[in-house]
Amino acid sequence: MTREPRTSPIVPSYGESSLAELSSSILASMTGDNAANVLGLPGTGRVCLLVIDGLGWELLRAHQAAAPFLSELAFNSRPLTAGFPATTVTSLGTIGTALPPGTHGMLGYQVAVPGGDGLLNGLRWRDDVDPVGWQPKPTLFERAAWAGVTPVHVGRGAFAATGLTRAALRGANYRPASSLGTLAAVTVAALHDSERTLVLAYHADLDGAGHEYGVSSPAWNYQLAHVDKLAEQIASSLPFGAVLYVTADHGMVDVGPDDRIDVDSVPSLRDGVALLGGEPRARHVYAHPGAAADVLAAWREVLGDRAWVMSRDEAIKDGWFGPVDPAFADRIGDVVAAAAGNTAIIASRAEPKESALVGMHGSLTHAEQLVPMLAVSPR
Repeated sequence: MTREPRTSPIVPSYGESSLAELSSSILASMTGDNAANVLGLPGTGRVCLLVIDGLGWELLRAHQAAAPFLSELAFNSRPLTAGFPATTVTSLGTIGTALPPGTHGMLGYQVAVPGGDGLLNGLRWRDDVDPVGWQPKPTLFERAAWAGVTPVHVGRGAFAATGLTRAALRGANYRPASSLGTLAAVTVAALHDSERTLVLAYHADLDGAGHEYGVSSPAWNYQLAHVDKLAEQIASSLPFGAVLYVTADHGMVDVGPDDRIDVDSVPSLRDGVALLGGEPRARHVYAHPGAAADVLAAWREVLGDRAWVMSRDEAIKDGWFGPVDPAFADRIGDVVAAAAGNTAIIASRAEPKESALVGMHGSLTHAEQLVPMLAVSPR
């Protein structure tokens, strides 16, 4: 198992080179808004943004033999930062709105619903939480349509009407694709349908292989080879002048048995805690009234250098979430813990499925924060 070194946290480069700037620059490159084109992307009428869930920059660079096409694109490229937490819910919110997490409010895998009404799981959602009310900012797709660009979203049919899709990615013509070949074919067809079109194509299986088997596993390596062929097929069929961008929502690290700290077996990590949110690599800890300072002290003492532990105010001040809309501040834990090295802060009884994963993500390490920004165009 490759161990992630304990270094300083990578605070996302909001405003300069994060996933938010990728989305805003893509739309600006299609509308001629030079001021919003922070990344200086070339002007075009057709763009495909291929999002490979879990394809971290460091993972791609470490597995070049399995992904020769993507690795060649990466040779003269620089990575972006995903944002915090480095997790699908938050990063799709960032990609889907072109805003940093603190502004769009999709602040983690599990976050508290204000008013003491439990947690919202952003992948499973709750029927009593309105996705548009939860994330009310205009999406990239809505803004594209207003500018006369046809927005298309290609992904699994099961994702079409989820709370996450409605919150972060609403406004596109959703086209289902159940396999890699179908994803390529539907994406290419959408790019040929209109002279002004923005296509988001999303593939989730690499992330699934990493979670179940680890990013050091043959299963992950073989899946990466399939992803490489997917990107190559889309690139080879682009209309003239179109641009394909390839990115990811986060990277991943493998977590071994000795690197797991179980809050359900350490009473001091549960004392004063009303709700435990987030996920094992990025925790939102919500304290009972008046207990926040004691919870912060206990988490710092127990975790030591195995996590970066901040109060809510400290994490906001240090820029972990980017500018935070006051309406969303209470969604952030009273205490925020980002795992260092290969540590995971699990909850074996409360979260048995999440606690048993091999590959995990969410934190502020290089392996999780850095994601590719690859580009190809048949000019």
